[in-house]
Amino acid sequence: MKVHSRWSCFVIFFVHLSRLTWAALEARPSVSISVTEEDPTRLECKSEQWGTTPKITLRDMNGVDMTSEYDITEERDKGGILRVNSIIPIKQEFNVFSCLMRSTEPKPDWHSEVVLYYFSPGVSGWMLAFWSLFAVCVTVAALLVFKWQKMQEHSASYDPKVNFLRLCYLRKESEIINDPAVKLTTPKVIQSYSHEDLFKLTKYFKPNLVFILKFKISYILQTLVTRQILTSDEAKIVKAKQESEGTKGVQSFIDEMMSKDGMALVSLWEALNEEYERCPKQNLHEIIMEVTESGKKLLVEIQTNVHPPLLEPHIKDLHETHRLAVSESIRSLDDRSSFLGDSHMRAVDFETQYTELIVLKDGHWVKWEEFLNNKSPYAEVVEEWIEDRCVRIWDEQLFKTPGGINPSNTALVIGEAGIGKTTMVQKIMFDWARGSHYQRFAFVFLFKFRDFNFLDDGKEPRMSLNELIVSHYKYLGDGRLGEILQQPNSLLFILDGLNDYKHKLNLSHWPLCSDPNDDVSVSILFASLVRMTLLKGCSVLLTGTPTALHSLGYGVNLGAVILGFVPEKRLTYFKKMLGDENLGVQAMRYVEQNAVLYSMSFNPSYCWIICAVLKSHFTTPEKERDPTPKTVTELFVMFLHNILTSHRQDAEEQRTILIKLGKMAYYGVDKGIHIFSEKQEISTFGLKPYLSSPSLSAFLHKEGTLKHTTYTFICPKLQEFVAACSFYLDPLGDIEELLVRLNSCDNDQFNVLTRFLVGLARPSTSETLEGILGEFDKKTAVQILEWVKTKALDKPDHLRPEKENALQMQMCHWLYETQNEEFTKDVMRKELNFHIEDTLSALDCAVLDFVIRCRGECKSLHLDKSDLSPDCSRGLAPCFSVCRSVILYWCRLPSGCCADLSLALAAPHSQITSLSVHQNKLGDSGVHLLCEGLRSKNCKLERLIKKLRTFISQNKVCLLDSSESMMTSSHSSTRRNSTQSNLSGCNLTSGCCAALSSVLSCPHLPLKCLILTYNHSLGDSGMHLLCEGLMDKNCKLEILGLEYCELTSGCCAALSLALSAEHSRLTSLEIGGNDLGDSGAHLLCEGLKNKNCKLTSLSLKECHLTSGCCAALSSILSSSHSKLTYLNLANNKLEESGLHLLCEGIRSENCKLETLCVHSFDMSDSDYKPISSLKEELNRSGRGLFCY
Repeated sequence: MKVHSRWSCFVIFFVHLSRLTWAALEARPSVSISVTEEDPTRLECKSEQWGTTPKITLRDMNGVDMTSEYDITEERDKGGILRVNSIIPIKQEFNVFSCLMRSTEPKPDWHSEVVLYYFSPGVSGWMLAFWSLFAVCVTVAALLVFKWQKMQEHSASYDPKVNFLRLCYLRKESEIINDPAVKLTTPKVIQSYSHEDLFKLTKYFKPNLVFILKFKISYILQTLVTRQILTSDEAKIVKAKQESEGTKGVQSFIDEMMSKDGMALVSLWEALNEEYERCPKQNLHEIIMEVTESGKKLLVEIQTNVHPPLLEPHIKDLHETHRLAVSESIRSLDDRSSFLGDSHMRAVDFETQYTELIVLKDGHWVKWEEFLNNKSPYAEVVEEWIEDRCVRIWDEQLFKTPGGINPSNTALVIGEAGIGKTTMVQKIMFDWARGSHYQRFAFVFLFKFRDFNFLDDGKEPRMSLNELIVSHYKYLGDGRLGEILQQPNSLLFILDGLNDYKHKLNLSHWPLCSDPNDDVSVSILFASLVRMTLLKGCSVLLTGTPTALHSLGYGVNLGAVILGFVPEKRLTYFKKMLGDENLGVQAMRYVEQNAVLYSMSFNPSYCWIICAVLKSHFTTPEKERDPTPKTVTELFVMFLHNILTSHRQDAEEQRTILIKLGKMAYYGVDKGIHIFSEKQEISTFGLKPYLSSPSLSAFLHKEGTLKHTTYTFICPKLQEFVAACSFYLDPLGDIEELLVRLNSCDNDQFNVLTRFLVGLARPSTSETLEGILGEFDKKTAVQILEWVKTKALDKPDHLRPEKENALQMQMCHWLYETQNEEFTKDVMRKELNFHIEDTLSALDCAVLDFVIRCRGECKSLHLDKSDLSPDCSRGLAPCFSVCRSVILYWCRLPSGCCADLSLALAAPHSQITSLSVHQNKLGDSGVHLLCEGLRSKNCKLERLIKKLRTFISQNKVCLLDSSESMMTSSHSSTRRNSTQSNLSGCNLTSGCCAALSSVLSCPHLPLKCLILTYNHSLGDSGMHLLCEGLMDKNCKLEILGLEYCELTSGCCAALSLALSAEHSRLTSLEIGGNDLGDSGAHLLCEGLKNKNCKLTSLSLKECHLTSGCCAALSSILSSSHSKLTYLNLANNKLEESGLHLLCEGIRSENCKLETLCVHSFDMSDSDYKPISSLKEELNRSGRGLFCY
C-alpha cells in the first residue's frame, strides 16, 4: 500500500514556536516532539516493520551528511521485526532534515523528509520574513502536487509525546494516492472481518448508516443489484419503502441486510466504500476510516461498552445498587402537555416518549463567534445541509475523537436554552442504567450546577469530592467510596448546566487539587476533574449554552452541538406528545404552513408550547376555534389563555398571581436569573402562599436541590412573556423607567421582552386575555408604540453596518408583532434598504415580507450567505416583486425557489430591475423557471447582477451580470480587477444557452447586462446559440462577459456578426481567458470595423494573441467608426513589434482610446518602450492615455 502522509502540528511553549512537517512513502512512520534535560527540544522519528537492518542516511538542508551526529537505535520484537528510531536534537533556527532508509535487499526504498521551522526571539526580522516566504512557497508547491495526484483524505494515527509543553493546536492530515493499489485496500480490510465482527460493526454504526443511506440509498441499491445481492424488484421495494417511511424504511433495509449471510454485509460495506470514492462526504468518511483503520480496536471498545468492567464482589454490589438508584430516579420524562386539562404532571417512559435530537460533532459548519455571542445560526435545520457540511453523531458517541482512533476523556455539549441538553443527559443516564450504552463505566455520577447556587448563603460552597458524591448518593458512604475512586478509568462525571452556575468556573485556575479528600471550592473541584489532576483517567461530560464557553478559560475537547429537531423528528414529537398519530400529522401540516410555529418547532421546549396550543385548538369544535397564531405574542397569549381557562379560579386571584409572577420574571430577565429559590425570590415577590395553586404550577417547574427547592419557568420565552404581561396588568408598573432601560441597553438582553411588550399593545391580542384577567392598561400600549416610533426615526449615526442591520431587523420583528400595516408604514417611512448576513429562519422571512409589503417598496433586499431553506424562500416570495434590487448571494437556494422568483418577475406591478442569484445551486429546471418570468410582459429586469450558479448533472450553469463593472470604457484597472475577482467558477454548459437566447430576443425584456464568466463548459456551441439572441432586433443587451468559457476562434465569426448587427446595442465585451488566437482576433475585428458596432470596452486578456493580430487591432483603433475607449490585451505575447503596431493606431486622430492594458509577465522593460514613447508624445499633444 502506497501512502503519502503529512503531519502538521503547532506547539506553543514559553517563547518558541515549532512547526513539523513529515512526508513518507511506503511506510507508516510516527513522529513525536519531546523534551529532556539534555536537549530542550528534540524530534523522535521512528520507522517500523523492517526485516533487515536498513542503511540510514541523514542530511541537512545543504546536503551535508549528518548521520554521525544523530543517535540511532534499533530493536526487534518477538517476531523478529525491526524498529528503527532516530533522535534529532533541535539546535538551529531553521533545519531541514532528509532521512533515507535504504533496504539492503532489493526492495523499494523508504524515504522520509523532516522540515522543522524553529523560531526564537533572536531571529532577525529580514531572516524571519525570508524563511516565512520560503515556507509559503514550499507549501503552495506541495499543495499543487497533491492536487495533481488527486489524493483523498486519510486519517493517520499520531501520538504526540509532549512533556512540560502546553499543546495548543494539533492538526493531523494524510492523503492516500488515488491508484488501484489503494482502492483495493478497503475491500480487503472489510473482507478480513468475520461475519460476527462485521455484524457488530454494522449494528454499532446503524444510526450513522441510516442517516447516510437516507440520501445515498439509490446508489447503494444499484451496486447491490449489480453484485446480485438484491434483485431489481427487491431494490425497487426498498426504495419505495424509504420514500414512504423515511428513516423507518432505511432501518428496515439495514435489518434485512444484517439478517442475510456474510456476503451481504461485505457487499453492503464495499458498496458504501465505492460510494465514498464516488462522492466523498464527511459522515461516510468517518465511518470508512474507523472500519479500515481502527476496526479491531473499535471491536474491543464495542465489547467493553456492552459489558461492564470486572469488579470485586463488594464493589459489584455497590455498582448494582447505584444502577438501580439511577434507574429509579431517571426512568421517566415529565409530559407537561397533560397539564392543560390536568393539574398533575404525567410521567411517561423514556423508551417510548424520547425523541432523538440532531447532534453534530465539532460543529464544522458553524461560526463559533456566533455561538459565543449567543446567536442562533441553526434556526432552520435541514438534514441535507447537515449531511453535506457536518459529522452527525449520537448520544453514545460523545467521547469519540474524529476518525474514532482514540476516545477522549472530556467532552463539552453545547446548545441554546431549551434545546434538550438536560434531557439528553437524562437519556445517557437512563441508557447506562438499563445496560445499553456506556457500559465501560462502572459508575456514572450526575451533578447539576444549579444545585450549588444556594449553598453557604450565596458564597461559593467548599467540599471534597468524597463529600460531593456522598451528598448526592448517600448509599456510597461509610468508607465504600474510596475503593471505587481507585479505578478512575471506570468513572464518568456528568456536569450539567454550566450556564446555570452563578459562580465562575475557570479551568485555567491554578493550583488545582489532586486528593478526593481535599476541601476546595466547587469550581476548583470540577476544574480538577476536567484537567485530570484529580482522578486522572476519569471521563467528564460538560453541558452548557454557548455563552458558558467564555468562563472556561481553557481548551476543552468540544464533543457536540445540539441543534434540535429536524422536520421528521418534529412530526415524531408531535405524534408522541399529542397522543394521537392522526392529530400529530394534522398539527404538523399546519405548523409547516405557519412561519411562526415552524421557525420555533426545532427547539423542544418551544415545540412543546406549540403542541399544548394546537392540542387545545384542534380538539375544539371548528366553529368555536379562535384564529390560529400569526405572531410569537399570539402563540403565548393562546397558551396563557388555555392555562387560565383550564384552571378556573377567581379572576382577581389569577390577576394577582400573574402580576407577582410577572414581577419576579422581570427581575430574572433584568438580573440574568432563570432559577428562583423558594426561600429567596419566591418569598420576596409574595408567591409562597400561591405555590399550591394549579395556575402557578402550570408556569413553573419545581425541583429539589441539596438544601433548597428551586423553580424555573417551563419554557425560557415564557418568563419574558409573563414579565411583559405584568406591565399591562399592574397600573403601578413603571413603564417609563423600563423604556429608559431599553434605550440604554446596548445588547440583546431585553430583545424578546420588548417583542412581547409591542405585541401586547395590539388591541386584539390583549382582548383575548381581558375576558379572564380584566382590563389591560391602554396607556402602557400607547407609550410602547410611541417609543417604537421614536426608536425607528431617531436612528443613531455612525453605527457599524452589522449593528445597523441588527437594529433594523430587530425593529422589523417589533412591527410584525403589531400586525398593524398603517403603523408599520408610518414608522418605516424612510427608504428601505436591507443588507443581512445572518442565517434567517422562516419567521425572519415572514417578518421581512410583512414590513416590505406594508411599505409597498424597497430599494434593495440583499441577503448575503443567509442559508435560505425552501420554506424561507417561499416566505419571502410575496415581497420580491416590490423590491427594485434583489440580491441573494450564496443563500443555498434550491431550484424550487426559481418559481417564486419567476412569479415575482412576472407580477403585474413588479418593480424588480436588478436581480442577483450568485452562487446558488438552482439546477437546469431552475434556469428554465426563471426564464419564464424573464419572458413575461411585466418583467422590468435590466440587470442580472453577479452570478447565477446552477448545476446540470455534474456540470454548473451560470447566468450573471456585473453591470457595475463595464458601464463605461473609462473604468480604472482597480475597479475592473475587483470586479473580475468577484466572478469565478460557474462552468456554464451549452445546455441552457437556447433558453437564454430566447430570453435575449424577448421584446418585452429590458435586460442590459449578462455575464457568463468562468463557465468552462459553455464552449463554441453555446456561444453560437447565444449569438442568435444577440442578433435579434429585440435584444437590448449592452454588457456581455464571456471570460474563461473555453471559447475558440470557432465562435468568433458568429460573435463578429452579432457585433455588426444593425440592432446591436453591445457597448462592453469581456472575452478574455479564451483560446481565440490571432485568427479569432482577426474575425472579431471584422465586426469591430462595422459602422453598426457600438463597442466602447473590449477585454481580450489571456487570449493567446501575438503580434500577428496587432495590425488588425491597430486599424480598428484608427477607424473613424471605432468607439473603443477601453482595451485590455494583458498577458498576451504581443512583444515590442506588436506594441509598435498598436501605437500607430493610437496616434491616429480617429482613436478615442482612454485606457490601454498591455502588461504581461513575459515582457521586459525594454519591450514597453513603444508605449512609454507614445504616452510622452500624447501628453505633449494634450491627449491623455492611461496605460498599464
